[in-house]
Amino acid sequence: MAKRLRPLLATAVLFTLLAACSSAQPAAQPTAERFLIGMSQANNAEPWRAAMNAQIAAAARKLPELEVRFADAAQNNATQVADVERFIEEGVDLLIISPNEATPLTNVVARAYDKGIPVIVLDRKVNGDKYTMWIGADNKLIGRRAGAYAAQWCKDQGRAPCNVIELRGLEGSTPATERGDGFREGIATNSAVKIIASQNADWIGDKAIPLAVAMLKVNPQVDVIYAHNDPMAEGALKAFQKLSADPSATLIIGIDALPTPDGGLKSVIDSRLDVTYVYPTGGQEAIEWAVKILEQKAQPPKEVILDTLEVVPANAADLLKSFGGE
Repeated sequence: MAKRLRPLLATAVLFTLLAACSSAQPAAQPTAERFLIGMSQANNAEPWRAAMNAQIAAAARKLPELEVRFADAAQNNATQVADVERFIEEGVDLLIISPNEATPLTNVVARAYDKGIPVIVLDRKVNGDKYTMWIGADNKLIGRRAGAYAAQWCKDQGRAPCNVIELRGLEGSTPATERGDGFREGIATNSAVKIIASQNADWIGDKAIPLAVAMLKVNPQVDVIYAHNDPMAEGALKAFQKLSADPSATLIIGIDALPTPDGGLKSVIDSRLDVTYVYPTGGQEAIEWAVKILEQKAQPPKEVILDTLEVVPANAADLLKSFGGE
């Protein structure tokens, strides 16, 4: 009997040892959760929007749990609607969108939001409130500051009347409306300042050149050119060159002030533009808030308004250095 028990006891001891060894192993760690973000861009051809994409990509690269897929609507509303619909079908965990125009993109953004996808709207807005949050600068304030600068410059230069040509952004985009309205509020402090011509160049420098040429031909006495972004302001300068005209007596105002070799900060330093305004892309902030929403289940504010700065020759070099430009 004792001989027959010996194998059974040995087997029992073996199982006991195996169980003990098994329980001593560290518990398997859960796999880190990953998140897919869809980024729908209105138009990659604009340098400012290319900078926005670059900042989003750079911020996301520091976070291995994030994957960002980019889509370029090439300034086409139907393309951007299709881009967002594809992101919805792919099951993105969060959508970032900078809409081409407000009204055409409102319904598809609302569709994503209604499906439970958090939506961060960057820069340009959509109608209604079916989105998680909006991040951008105060375009009306920027326009107002530009208008106030123009009004004071005209007074200081003794220009009365003081004639303004305006190169506007894409019609239907909220920044174009707000920058135009704000500028008009700003120049209202000086009754001598008048907008004598205004055209939409759709944020594109190359489109601004022929428009500015045509407006300068019809209106040879121009004191101020107000462009809704720096590339269009640069386009106005090229229009002067095409007409063999001297722009030195004309105040040229832009907006964006990118710290890139061809950006607005360098344009002021090189005396091509007289003044511009920093318009942050919000790319890094979008990723920071995406992490809070996805990983921390944070309830973000409905709006995050980014600061702006006025760039003139006296501070342009210091600002370029502070923003990492060369």
